[in-house]
Amino acid sequence: MSTPKSMDKIMALCKRRGFIYQASDIYGGLNGFWDYGPLGAQLKKNLRDLWWQDVVMHPVGGALGPDGKPVDIVPLDSCIIQSPKVWVASGHAETFNDPMIDCRETKARYRFDHVSVYVPEGEPEGNRPFFAFVADTPSEAKQKKKAEKAWGAVKVVPLATLAQDTWVRVLAPEAEKVGSLTEPRAFNLMFKTYVGATATEDDVAYLRPETAQGIFIHFKNVVDSTRVKVPFGIAQTGKAFRNEVTPRNFTFRSREFEQMEIEFFCHPDEAAAWYRFWRDARLAWWKSIGLAGENLRIREQGKDELAHYAKDGAGTSDIEYRFPFTAPDFGEIEGVAHRANFDLATHQQHSKTKLEYFDSDRGEPLPNGGKKGERYLPHVIEPSAGLDRGVLAVLCEAFTEDPSRPSPELLRLDPKLAPIKAAVFPLVAKEGMPEVSERLHAEVSAALRRFGAVEHDVKATIGKRYARMDEAGCPSCFTIDGQTLADQTVTVRDRDTGAQQRIALTAVVPYLREKLAL
Repeated sequence: MSTPKSMDKIMALCKRRGFIYQASDIYGGLNGFWDYGPLGAQLKKNLRDLWWQDVVMHPVGGALGPDGKPVDIVPLDSCIIQSPKVWVASGHAETFNDPMIDCRETKARYRFDHVSVYVPEGEPEGNRPFFAFVADTPSEAKQKKKAEKAWGAVKVVPLATLAQDTWVRVLAPEAEKVGSLTEPRAFNLMFKTYVGATATEDDVAYLRPETAQGIFIHFKNVVDSTRVKVPFGIAQTGKAFRNEVTPRNFTFRSREFEQMEIEFFCHPDEAAAWYRFWRDARLAWWKSIGLAGENLRIREQGKDELAHYAKDGAGTSDIEYRFPFTAPDFGEIEGVAHRANFDLATHQQHSKTKLEYFDSDRGEPLPNGGKKGERYLPHVIEPSAGLDRGVLAVLCEAFTEDPSRPSPELLRLDPKLAPIKAAVFPLVAKEGMPEVSERLHAEVSAALRRFGAVEHDVKATIGKRYARMDEAGCPSCFTIDGQTLADQTVTVRDRDTGAQQRIALTAVVPYLREKLAL
């Protein structure tokens, strides 16, 4: 495995070049919330649009499903706020809780299962403290240093494994005195809001913690209002909200995030085949946008990891990326789950609305050559991807350091995703070069503008302008120089290699169309 990249450098580049900013930055920020700058917003849109194109408009690149037929997907855009009854039926109101502990001294709150403790390798002596910390936070190294000073050789154990009566000896992650941690209690992760002007407890609603339920509650509406037939999928992208207790690792675990989800409805007998199909298709898609290699993997979940809706014996897979902050381990960017008929069944029960599907192509044969038909609740295969996590994985994978360059940092983004598709520069701002570069910029912009921005920059040295585009992930730069005025050729510089070649001015747009696969 290669040495992990510096997350600090990646975050610094993201802010410097306008990919990602801390939300409410000028007011000190708001923990767990992030805003996308000009380049980040376009990169995020490009990834979302590519998913939409490859999922809704041209599913799986036109590949046939396990039934030998084209895959059918229709779009949906459901509301962020739904009836609170939706979350009761889905199980979120009851099960979407994490055990939390508080520090009475610092008033900090921690997820119980995220807190670990440094304890001595051997039997503890006297009343010296144990040192609690949360992984991947500054408390980890700080508490380890204290623990080694107190105990010498230490090991890590989950806080939950310590007997409750020993907690009086635990020093909380940011505390000065031992024994400040409370007993764990349930904490609901949904954001509460109110609908209407009265704002009483009778008007409570929630920001959705996932986009999936909006699809399930409209399954019957979609079937009734379109000509879709099982097997088919419903896809949507949109914001979801989880009141994470310890948001961390940049945009990986945040309180407001965007999902790209498919709920694919199929006959129970065909669910296993469709699960394998979507598992393989989604892994191939992430590889196709530049995540192929040692940092990408797919992992089948163990039985102890399965969600409450998982069907016994059915598969649930995580597509994972090795982020700098998870290395040598991986972090999930998409899950592919066989949800069985849990969601349709529970919404049918709670809403008193029949959600069964009548399949006229199934059942016993009839004398007229038709089928008797079969009524059933479809099973669901759910490929659910995190858009923000996808953007972060793409940025981490693309981030490259090349010490041989005057400016050593660049983003080797897949051209399909690059927010700036091309840049046009005059070598110097005189001798008629700016006028030629402006004409070329206008021509390239007219041809490519709907696919991304085309930059035109006349300031600073040409080396600094190249470096700026390298950091922005721009695949190609075109420079107008003295030779251009003589023979109507232009220098094209490749972002990844730094190599330069000359092509005709009239060849620039065809060159870019080939480069960008347009």
